[in-house]
Amino acid sequence: MAIAAVALLACGGLIGYGFLNTDEKPKPRAVPTAEVTYEVTGQGTAELSYLARSESGKATVEKRVALPWKKTVQVPLGKAPTIGLVLDEKGGQASCSLAIRGKHVQLATASGSYGRATCTGQLPTDEGGE
Repeated sequence: MAIAAVALLACGGLIGYGFLNTDEKPKPRAVPTAEVTYEVTGQGTAELSYLARSESGKATVEKRVALPWKKTVQVPLGKAPTIGLVLDEKGGQASCSLAIRGKHVQLATASGSYGRATCTGQLPTDEGGE
């Protein structure tokens, strides 16, 4: 009987601890971002790869994108916003540009069959930086 009472008290203690333990796990902090606008001008189609709100820094790839094309995304601070373009086999000419928080940063041009261009910028590492 004594063993059963001890076991019952131990179970009750564990249950009580579960109810009384009010330690809340901290919520993950939102990663600060900056607004980045990517733009590709030209005609025809191209494959585009660009950095968006991925905390891991993985690029988003879009294939056979009709040009002209423009997209505004949020990029985590400390990451380097980048857009790359590859023209299709028909070639032609296309330009990529990059603006960070509304300020133009870079322009590059691709031409010819499978021509390539890349635009890259630099974001601050904290929310107060420019």
